[in-house]
Amino acid sequence: MNECHYDKRMDFFYNMSNTDTADEWTGTKLMIVLCFGTFFCLFIFISNSLVIAAVVKNRKFHFPFYYLLANLAAADFFAGIAYVFLMFNTGPVSKTLTVNRWFLRQGLLDTSLTASLTNLLVIAVERHMSIMRMRVHSNLTKKRVTLLILIIWAIAIFMGAVPTLGWNCLCDISTCSSLAPIYSRSYLIFWTVSNLVAFLIMVVVYLRIYMYVKRKTNVLSPHTSGSISRRRTPMKLMKTVMTVLGAFVVCWTPGLVVLLLDGLNCTGCGVQHVKRWFLLLALLNSVMNPIIYSYKDEEMYSTMRRMICCCSQGESPERRSSRIPSTVLSRSNDTSSQYIEDSINQGTICNKGHS
Repeated sequence: MNECHYDKRMDFFYNMSNTDTADEWTGTKLMIVLCFGTFFCLFIFISNSLVIAAVVKNRKFHFPFYYLLANLAAADFFAGIAYVFLMFNTGPVSKTLTVNRWFLRQGLLDTSLTASLTNLLVIAVERHMSIMRMRVHSNLTKKRVTLLILIIWAIAIFMGAVPTLGWNCLCDISTCSSLAPIYSRSYLIFWTVSNLVAFLIMVVVYLRIYMYVKRKTNVLSPHTSGSISRRRTPMKLMKTVMTVLGAFVVCWTPGLVVLLLDGLNCTGCGVQHVKRWFLLLALLNSVMNPIIYSYKDEEMYSTMRRMICCCSQGESPERRSSRIPSTVLSRSNDTSSQYIEDSINQGTICNKGHS
């Protein structure tokens, strides 16, 4: 019978896996990584808080898509918390951690990734429901959206806790991973493959929707009254979603591939040398999302700027003409397929925020 090692500290498992936790995490390099990590985490907290506040404050965002977008921002905010906890419990400190504290460290990261991924899957379903009917927003009620958000976090918390619940190598050291010394290699294979398959499914779904909307827009344009920009609004919103998904896939795929190689016990792949850089790349995803929201959606940008302007009476810079006009409806009770754009008086934007 295999002996279990619940009472051991992490130095025992790191030594068994021949992992050098101190390499590249001491001296100047460590300080540089911590400084960049701290800056990024502060930006994540502030920017994603602004996105959530914008959805709550602006009644034009009170639709299923934007509720889910706010939940994605909440997942990014949670990722920032996970990275802060990681920064204070990594490098040479890793070997001093208890098994439970190490499980907490990794569980927070796994939960944040699962929350973001599951949220993107739900957004894909919501986009399919609305876009296939050529509408900006689906008819999901607030009650159903709230239930979906609760399910998203329940799944995320469960997936983050799976290794703690038993799928680990504490009782079978020979199956331990190198990057995650108390994770079973079989769990890493399951976790990374399931995430990569989910990436592929979402990419295929969004490409299908994108092609459908583009085809329908081209067919209906000559026969539809109204401005060209109104008819292209569904395509603009799809581009925003696809940009968010693209950034997510680009930032997370390299790290997942490295974990998969480790799960497959690829000893000659040099996974130890690139793991830190890919972790920083994953952190960058939570930094990019708020920038994408504000750049792609004019109304989101305007709402966030009004909230920032409330702290200052100074003159705001002119908006860039490359931003895409707002994709929200002007009335919450409008369920038709007409897409209404909102014009904003830039000269009085801060004054409106104070009124």
